[in-house]
Amino acid sequence: MGDQEQENHDRDVKIAQNEAKREFFSDVRVSTWAISLAIVAGLAVLTIYLMRR
Repeated sequence: MGDQEQENHDRDVKIAQNEAKREFFSDVRVSTWAISLAIVAGLAVLTIYLMRR
């Protein structure tokens, strides 16, 4: 590879790494919201069940 091609390749690798890192943290954030929502919904159902009992 020429110098320019190597620089472009290195740049592309770095961009791909940054995008993968950003996607990972985005997935973690979405998972956290989903877990939180499931806990809140579960607590609401449990509260309703216990109140009717």
